[in-house]
Amino acid sequence: MSIKVKRSRAQPVGQLLKPRGDIGRLMQASRLIDEAQRRLRADLPEPMREHVFVGGVSEGRLTLICDRAALVTWLRFEQPRLLTLLHGIPGFEGVTGLRFKVRPVRPVKAPRRYCRTLPQSAGKVLTECAEETRDPGLKAALERLASHAPR
Repeated sequence: MSIKVKRSRAQPVGQLLKPRGDIGRLMQASRLIDEAQRRLRADLPEPMREHVFVGGVSEGRLTLICDRAALVTWLRFEQPRLLTLLHGIPGFEGVTGLRFKVRPVRPVKAPRRYCRTLPQSAGKVLTECAEETRDPGLKAALERLASHAPR
């Protein structure tokens, strides 16, 4: 079995960044979504601003992502007003409706730290063992372990 390498030419950066290039279209879509996010946040009441995000546009519908179902209910009631707001943004004139998704944000929990304590008596025994040991590496290790005990 042989593997044949396709020889293709890399596209110049200028070609990719043109408005019709792949990255150019992606950048334009990103700017449009960012603009919609800013306008939407400016129009929403203060307590809701940090909980509503613009997801993207697909099939003429703009997706709004919330972290609470209660906010989605409120947004459904406000849908006509929000559509009017979005139609004022260049590039969103063709948005026909809104799609809502609830994506709860779960805070990242730090792994629980298990701190073991070394009893004072155990530290004393380790110190005594370290004093009687001739091997310098073992002696240093025993002393380090004994240092974890309260004095």
